[in-house]
Amino acid sequence: MQVEGDDNVNHPSHYTNGSVECIDAIQSALTPEEFEGYCKANAIKYLWRAGLKRDKVEDLKKANWYIEKLISFLSSSSS
Repeated sequence: MQVEGDDNVNHPSHYTNGSVECIDAIQSALTPEEFEGYCKANAIKYLWRAGLKRDKVEDLKKANWYIEKLISFLSSSSS
C-alpha cells in the first residue's frame, strides 16, 4: 500500500523497518564487490522491465537511482 507523499523511487516506506532502510542493511551485509554487483544488477533489472510491471518512467528513475547509488558508493570508496 502506498502512503500519500511516499517516494517510490528514492525512499519507499515499505523498504524501511524502524530506522533502517533495506539498502543500508544490504550494503552492510555485502562486500564492496558484492554491493557493486547488486547495484548493477538492480539497474539492469529496472531497465529490462521498464513499463512491463508499472509506470515506465518510475522504472527508469529506479534504474537511475541504483546507478547514482553505485556512483556515490564507488566515489566514496576511492577517496
